[in-house]
Amino acid sequence: MAKCAICDKGAHFGIQVSHSHRRNNKMWKSNIKRVKVNVNGAAKKMYVCTSCLKSGLVERA
Repeated sequence: MAKCAICDKGAHFGIQVSHSHRRNNKMWKSNIKRVKVNVNGAAKKMYVCTSCLKSGLVERA
């Protein structure tokens, strides 16, 4: 599973509990995209989550 190169956000694990209180293991995947990013003036492909893209922490190439 990919992780964000900026904030290191990845998959989250936990237990999903239904209304009848049956419990199942669950994995929540974060919204991570592979985008071209300007790094020191050069374009490079990186895995970045959409919250980092939206907040302007990275600049797209």
